[in-house]
Parts: sequence; structure tokens; C-alpha cells
Amino acid sequence: MYHALGYSSILVMQATMTFEHRDIQTAMATIKDALHTCQRFRKRNSMVGSLSSLVSKQSNLQEEEMHAEICYAECLLQKATLTFVQDENMISFIKGGIKIRTSYQIYNDCVVVVVVVVVVVVVVLEGTGEGNLVEAEALLEPYQQKYPNGSIILFYSARIATLRGNFEKAQSRYEECICSQQEWKQIHHLCYWELMWSHTYQQDWQQAYRYADLLCKESRWSKAIYVYQKAAILSMMSEEEVKKTGENIVELFRQVEGLKQRLAGKSIPTEKFAVRKSRRYNAANPVRLVIPALEMMYVWNGFTIVGKRADNTESLLVTIETAEEQLRNEPNPSEFHPDDSCLVQMLKGLCLKHLGRLLQAELCFTQVLSSERRIRYDHYLIPFTLYELGLLYKQQGDFTKATRFIENAKMNYKDYSMESRLHFRIHAALNSLKGSPVSTP
Repeated sequence: MYHALGYSSILVMQATMTFEHRDIQTAMATIKDALHTCQRFRKRNSMVGSLSSLVSKQSNLQEEEMHAEICYAECLLQKATLTFVQDENMISFIKGGIKIRTSYQIYNDCVVVVVVVVVVVVVVLEGTGEGNLVEAEALLEPYQQKYPNGSIILFYSARIATLRGNFEKAQSRYEECICSQQEWKQIHHLCYWELMWSHTYQQDWQQAYRYADLLCKESRWSKAIYVYQKAAILSMMSEEEVKKTGENIVELFRQVEGLKQRLAGKSIPTEKFAVRKSRRYNAANPVRLVIPALEMMYVWNGFTIVGKRADNTESLLVTIETAEEQLRNEPNPSEFHPDDSCLVQMLKGLCLKHLGRLLQAELCFTQVLSSERRIRYDHYLIPFTLYELGLLYKQQGDFTKATRFIENAKMNYKDYSMESRLHFRIHAALNSLKGSPVSTP
């Protein structure tokens, strides 16, 4: 069972790093084999028994059967991960969610015998961004002692440092990880991706560009996202700085659509988002995007991370307010002006929230919501803002209001960019609100 699980884990890791259709299919087939292997050792139930609670079943499990339950649950989690990698549409979201739920129930029922902790990436990227870092560090510590130069260990150590807001330490660890081995280049690409974001959080655009450019040249995971990200980072730099790179921002944005790929006949949602945003540069007179690197930072849940650092958050706020002023003084507003203004207000609200200026943050979010009818393209801004406003009310202790706004985002909006990504975050937020004391509106 553990050999099957270990083998599938390696192939799943490879599939999620290469994003090659062949690797994904191979990993999926291996997981199915692993599930079949585990199933052979699980306790057999009669029809009546299978309808009863798994809790009552656990007391009769033999040791081998308990191991089978744990391995089966872990394989289900891996299968769910690949389901999300293959496609982020709502059907895949539901299928993956069912697998995660089944896995969770198995873990929950086995907890009396085995304590299992599942950490560092889905919760942070797709959920609320809140992870148990103390527990993660405790799990990692013995492996750091045993394998101090192991590339995977160094990567996880760097990732935890990033989530704590210690970007300087994280950057050092990522560089160590890159130097630790040369056989598996995909590990380097993961580090480049994280280093790109780490420098983006600090608005060190030169270094962020360096790693975005490396990804464009070396990684095959998603050329569309890498080129868009590189162009977005260059958009944050001065004209003089851009000239020194020899890049043409307009041409980079125009390349994005042609680089879009399909997996299992489906487009990658984040690529679709990048393509749609980059189309503004296809016109004879392109309409430049407003702070696109910060928008993508939000897409990847980066504001939750950078919010751990007041200095970086204050610096981001200055950049956002500069963009706000430029939009306010625009002599000939384009058709994208209302959308751009709402984007700026939402991101401004996020910075203010993390700085503890909650009333001002609320005003920013409500300003976006009041402009709903004026938005022409970026319809995702309204449900995402409802969600963020709900989190703000949760932070203030008004759990009833928080639930109402988050449920509004969940129930009353559909067919917008990155819909399933928001539903991940909504699910995590609503779960965290369960059992919270009810407050008066």
C-alpha cells in the first residue's frame, strides 16, 4: 500500500510541476492503481454496513485495515489535486470537492488512532490563505535535521518563510534549493515562481522580472501565464527601466492569446483570465492595464501573504493610490475606466484592511459594489469584493453580516472569471464561520 502511495505521490508531484498532459494522465492512472491496491486491504462492508456511519466501523478495524484507510484517503486527495489541475470548471470543482470530503471523513474517523495533518499549498492558494504554520514547521523540523540540504525540504522551509512574511529568508532558502540539485529542473522552476512573487511583494520589479523571464525561457507549464506575468511586471516599471530590458510590453501582451493551451479539451482558467485581460493590447491604440502585477498578486492570494508585513503593505498602498490618482485625472477615460477604478478600489481596500484601517477598507469595498452596473468587463470584481467585505465583517466580529455577504457572492453570481477559485475561498471562509457566535446585524 505504501509503495503504491509513494509511487503515485512522486508522479503526482511531477505532473503538477511539468503540467504535461502525458504526465497528468500517467499520474492519474497510477493513482487509480494505488486506490485499487488500497481497496484490497480495506475492511469489506455488507450493503447494510456500508450505509452505516464509518465511525462505528472504525472500532472493528484491524491494524492493516487502518493503514489501508489512511492510504486510501491520501490517494483520494492526490486524485482531487489532479482533478483541479486538469480543469477548474464547476464540474471538476464538484468532483474534486467530493473526493476531498470523502478523504476528510476517513481522516476524521481514523483520528482516534492516527493523527494526520494535511498542509503549505491548496489552503493558501485556493482557500482563505490561513494555514497552521506552527504545525507545518513542527512537521518539517525533523526532516530539516536529517536532510538539511534536501531540495524539497529547503523548498518547504522557504515556503513557510514566505507565508510568515519573511521574504528575505525565503529568497535565501529558494536560492539554496536551486543550488542543491541540478537533476530535476522543475524544482528550479517552482523556486523561480516563488522568487518572482517574493520580489513582487516587495515591489522589487527588476528581480521579479528576472525570474519571470527565466520561467518564460525554461518552463513549459504555462507559457501564456508566464508571458502575461512578465508583461504585467514590466508594466510596473518606468519607461527607462523597461528600455534597459529590451522588452516590448505591447508585443508581450499580444503574444499571450496564441500561447493559451488546452488540457483534456479544456482551457486553464488562469490562462483564460490572462488572455482576456491582454486583449486590451490588440487594438490599434492599446488601452494599458492598471497595476496588472498587483491584480495577479490578488488572483494568487498574495495580499494575504504580503499583509503580514506592514512595511510592504504600506508601499503597495502608495502604488495603488498613485494609480487611483492617475485614473481620477484621466482626461479621456476609456470604456475600461469603471472596471479599472473598481479594481483599484478593491485592492486599496485589501491593503487598508491588512493595515487595520477597517472603516476605510469598508468604504473602498462598498464603492466597488455601488459601481456594479458600470462594470463592463471585469465582472469578477463584484463577487470577489462581496467575499472580501464578508471577511472584513468577520474580522470585526459581525459573523451574521459576514455570512450574509459571503453567501451573496456564492449564490447570486455565476459565469465570471475564476469562479471556482472564489468558491474554494468561500467554502473555506464559511467553514471558518461555522460555530462562530452569532452577532447582531
